[in-house]
Amino acid sequence: MDGRDRLRELLDAVLDDDHRTLGEMADGAHVSPYHFTRQLSRAAGEPPVAMKRRVLLERAAWQLRCGTTVTQAAFDAGYESVEGFSRAFIRAYGHPPGAVATGQDRERSATWLPAPNGIHFHPPTSLWVHTSEQPMNPLTDQLLQHDLDDTRALLQQAKQLDEVAFRHEHLPGTTVLAWDGEEGSVAAVLERLVWTKEVWVASIEGEDLPSRGDDGVVGLLARHEVAGARWWAAVRDIDRRGAWDDRLVDALCDPPESFVLSSVVAHVLTFSAHRRQLARLLMRAAGLEVDHGDPIEWQRDRAGAAPGGAR
Repeated sequence: MDGRDRLRELLDAVLDDDHRTLGEMADGAHVSPYHFTRQLSRAAGEPPVAMKRRVLLERAAWQLRCGTTVTQAAFDAGYESVEGFSRAFIRAYGHPPGAVATGQDRERSATWLPAPNGIHFHPPTSLWVHTSEQPMNPLTDQLLQHDLDDTRALLQQAKQLDEVAFRHEHLPGTTVLAWDGEEGSVAAVLERLVWTKEVWVASIEGEDLPSRGDDGVVGLLARHEVAGARWWAAVRDIDRRGAWDDRLVDALCDPPESFVLSSVVAHVLTFSAHRRQLARLLMRAAGLEVDHGDPIEWQRDRAGAAPGGAR
């Protein structure tokens, strides 16, 4: 034994700011790219390029909370364009980098992304290995991400509708859940998609019932970015703590009601999927061409765009 920490050396090679490519990382570790990838993947359970991208996004999220501009964070993370950085950030965190508020919780775990090895960015410049971490189930992760991405895509498509078409009752009397009222227009369905997450996040976080904001398309997009990010963070926290069987006593109900957290997440995903397909039906009735919202196509497109413009 020569006292060397080979894993540490491999990680240093991955995270060195001067190592932008797999070849440069491997050169820094004095091995071939093939053996470098094989050794690190076996030791850490994550390919080097994927690890570098994730840890640099975690660092960027921390920098944004500390007041760094989106442009500077994108450059520091190795992206050639703000657009490429924004796409990668949205895929990772569920909201654009510009939506990160400065001065928020700066605890190291607040910006952590799911990791198979517990290796995370630790401010200001080092790593933290969270030994008890378990990665989120890939199916749960995919369901959550697809729901957020698909809702955003529908809201973007709804911009093509004028105000009359957006609020026209194509299916008068339609209800998804009795207590939510009628949802016969594109506007009503999309607003419920956003409002549902706003309410459940408030319940989970112990907040008062939120006020309903702007229900125009632009307003709903802004609300979705905020609510979607908070929802994603809340479910990640539930998963990280292994709290799926914990009970939430929802004081927003009258009288208060208790719910198992796993059933809350399943409820939101179930009716969100139903509403997204209902929104497509109504948008087609309004004359728009929309896709099927197929998770298979979404996953293929997402995998194809995975590099996100990173060097």
